[in-house]
Amino acid sequence: METVHGLAELEATVGKEVGPTEWFPIDQARVNGFADDTEDHQWIHVDPERAAAGPFGGPVAHGFLTLSLIPYLMGQLRRVEGVRMGVNYGLDRVRFPSPVPVGRRIRARATVTSLDKIGGDAVHMVTRVTIEVEGSDKPACVADTVSRYYFDSPVLETSSAPAGE
Repeated sequence: METVHGLAELEATVGKEVGPTEWFPIDQARVNGFADDTEDHQWIHVDPERAAAGPFGGPVAHGFLTLSLIPYLMGQLRRVEGVRMGVNYGLDRVRFPSPVPVGRRIRARATVTSLDKIGGDAVHMVTRVTIEVEGSDKPACVADTVSRYYFDSPVLETSSAPAGE
């Protein structure tokens, strides 16, 4: 895991890929639990017998399950020190180019694509996260995550990044 100390080191991460993480298993119990939590019990996810005859040859994870694992996987890639708080600000773009078959493993890579100073003590950061599936050439998910970091000390310059969308 990479540890970034303060704003200057965080700025230096723009354009540099980190990762991959360790492989993370996607099993049927996790898929079923996600289905229960979200009330999304579509057969391609939770009915292995019916899914075997379906378009993917077996059950697949929900795209949003894959997306929901990004915070966990990102926690394996980078830690930012010198901040009093970091928040998930949202997503700019999400795509699911290929499915995650149940029984496979996923991992993540990430690249900070932009970092803008806002207010007196914060930055607005966009990170492109790519979720890979073991044994597949296509990623399962590509998402531009948006984070805000609030530093312990003032950030001297501000940019034109939106302050409160």
